Amino acid sequence: MKDFKEFLLRGNLVDVAVAFVIGIVFAGVVEALVRDFITPLIGAIFGKQSFFELSFTLNHSHFAYGDFLSALITFVVVAAILFFLVVRPANALMARLRTEPPVAETVGQCPHCLSEIPVAATVCAFCTRDVAVSGV
Repeated sequence: MKDFKEFLLRGNLVDVAVAFVIGIVFAGVVEALVRDFITPLIGAIFGKQSFFELSFTLNHSHFAYGDFLSALITFVVVAAILFFLVVRPANALMARLRTEPPVAETVGQCPHCLSEIPVAATVCAFCTRDVAVSGV
């Protein structure tokens, strides 16, 4: 039981649960935005007040494609909001934080035979001549 309690109270699980709940609420807000503002605006432009009424009948089968259009608009709005308000700023932040540390040179050149040797070498492995410790 103790392990189960530790699992439930683990930071990642709580973060995911909070994100899930916020995501559901956010989806409701965006759906209301699309239903109450964007759909009527598009409807005013094209002459239909509600997309939910858009449908057609084919061989006694009723296809209500207006509901699909509303869901598609909701998806596009959510994707755009997530991209511009979450993904882009997060990528910019990660790029700023991702500073590459300077790479220490591990290979130098023998001044006698011009072969690549380790910087810490005192003798060249190719020409067997003494080299400075700095790898010159």
